Amino acid sequence: MGEPVLVESIRYSAACQGCGGEAAWCGVQALVAGALRWDVESTCPPCGFAVAICDGDLPDELRDRLLSEHGRATLRVSPPTRNAAVMRVLRAELGIGLDGVKAVLERVLTGRYSGTLPEMELLARKLRAAGVEASASRAVD
Repeated sequence: MGEPVLVESIRYSAACQGCGGEAAWCGVQALVAGALRWDVESTCPPCGFAVAICDGDLPDELRDRLLSEHGRATLRVSPPTRNAAVMRVLRAELGIGLDGVKAVLERVLTGRYSGTLPEMELLARKLRAAGVEASASRAVD
């Protein structure tokens, strides 16, 4: 059996795209079968307008709302770590070059690399698959 699904969701009010009134919205980011997925949906009871959106990268506004409501999660690796293996995974998953990955590696090694829990858990799972002991957990301020 594969890894469990990990989901973070938020509920908020925003303008209805149909009538402009206040509508209830729900946003979700999920880690499913080794991939990040997201969607946002709304239904407006007064006018009946409904919309569901999901595609591409998580929109910044939805990511910011998730981080605001749930807090940041941190990616951690346990020493002794194989920096080359960590860098390979980070480069592949984040699509960054050698200069960029060195800065990210430093943040990972010092426990300062953070994001949504599904984002950090995806990296932790990829690192564990590469033989690196890694975990994702809520950051403590």
